[in-house]
Amino acid sequence: MKAHNKWLTAPLAAGLAAATLSGCGTDKDAGTGGAGTVVVGISDKVMATDPAAGYDPGSWLLFNNVFQSLLSFPKGATTPQPEAADKCEFDKGASTVYTCTLRDGLKFSNGNPLTSEDVKFSFERALKIDDPDGPGPLLSTIDTIETPDERTVVFKLKVPDATFPSKIASGAGSIVDHRAYPGDALRGDHKAVGSGPYKLESFSDTEAVFSVNADYKGTAKVRNTGIKLKFYQGDRKALAEGLKNGDVDVAYRGLAAADIKELNGSPTAGQKGIEVIEGSSAEVQHLVFNMKDPVAGKLGVRQAIAHLVDRDALVQDVYQSTATPLYSIVPAGILGHNTAFFDRYGDRPQPDKAKKALRDAGFDDKVKLTLWSTPSRFGPGTDQQLHAIAKQLNNSGLFDADVQSVEYDQYEKDIEAGKYGVYVKGWVPDYPDPDNFTQPFFGEGNVLGNHYENKKITNKIIPDTAAAADRTSAQDEFAKLQNLVAEDLPILPLWQAKQYAVAYNTVSGLEWTLDASTVFRFWEIKKG
Repeated sequence: MKAHNKWLTAPLAAGLAAATLSGCGTDKDAGTGGAGTVVVGISDKVMATDPAAGYDPGSWLLFNNVFQSLLSFPKGATTPQPEAADKCEFDKGASTVYTCTLRDGLKFSNGNPLTSEDVKFSFERALKIDDPDGPGPLLSTIDTIETPDERTVVFKLKVPDATFPSKIASGAGSIVDHRAYPGDALRGDHKAVGSGPYKLESFSDTEAVFSVNADYKGTAKVRNTGIKLKFYQGDRKALAEGLKNGDVDVAYRGLAAADIKELNGSPTAGQKGIEVIEGSSAEVQHLVFNMKDPVAGKLGVRQAIAHLVDRDALVQDVYQSTATPLYSIVPAGILGHNTAFFDRYGDRPQPDKAKKALRDAGFDDKVKLTLWSTPSRFGPGTDQQLHAIAKQLNNSGLFDADVQSVEYDQYEKDIEAGKYGVYVKGWVPDYPDPDNFTQPFFGEGNVLGNHYENKKITNKIIPDTAAAADRTSAQDEFAKLQNLVAEDLPILPLWQAKQYAVAYNTVSGLEWTLDASTVFRFWEIKKG
């Protein structure tokens, strides 16, 4: 698991998209994509067109539509189902041998047949290249891959891993043509050969054009004649202008919470033909504590902060209700969610309990504390949020807290060097399973960089839950993990995102692209 790639790139990054209303009128030709072609604007960068290199949300958006995986997440679901495969299953309940049988007659967009050889090649290639920005960590449990015939693939895993189906249903499981990709190097021409619902016709710094793949065989039912993806490279104002001027039909990923609030239910928006579509999300943001810090490393300090942070105020005042308060490690909508932090620390500031925690820890005077932020990675709302938290702490009379903000590269270096006591992190899930909200934070190689270790979690709970083929049977263990974390307080959950897209009312189907799987399904969108 790689911390620097799947961290939230902006507050509510996988879905916050909106536009200002000034001069925004309905345009029957909005998007200039032609009849049936939908133009979608995003502020994310698409860092890669080769699945062996991309591990960012923008790249996975491309992979999920151009490439097939053996399995995929149906709309609204968190359990993967066969896609390029006709069926997949663990052998006799074991979680170390996973066998998939491919659909008959699969083809790549260049006409070449897709066989078990391509599946084996794709996974072994990603592992061999081991690109620092690639999906290798999600495939690390693979030991060997066997192909007894053209339609059968057998994965033998190093350890029991019941989450393996979810991992390969993500962008990490993209299947490429072994004739079109080098086995030991990345393809560098920004072209792509997959077997998904769409073909990548062209790719540049400003846009990517996708046509419907007539040779596709799978579960997706395509409702448009193509997609044009326009890149706004993090420029929120330009994305807003693009929607306002009719350059795009849909704005997805990128603008501020205040814009969402302005648009949501606005009569003016309705008159001008713009709608806000809200969906569920599993994106989260946490306050992280350095367990070796001389101040934040003290449990009493962390407990005091947990008793004082008012999540409802943060969600309402900073994020304009485009998020919901989070009181657990596993977010709502994901198997294993509980309310461990609510149960232990409540949902309202409790200064008396905070004072007692500090006094019991030996702090009799105000506690000096710096909260560290990086808006260049997590968005401008992050600074505002941490200033609000500092104010909440200071209003108790127990803290003297301030906020420091630095650029992301320096932020990550300083965290690694142990320079920060309290800082913020966000998380975009790779797949909608509780394992993806626990193992990266509390397993070996902790991506938080906060020096937290609990052997009950690392040596027992995480391996046991990973081995549970029946995911519902692991709920009690995930509850134990969250209760232990709430007790130890290496992190404090703050909020869970909602997802949004904003579109002209001539566009339909967006509600099926906004769910906890984080898969933006081009094929569900229809114009006209």
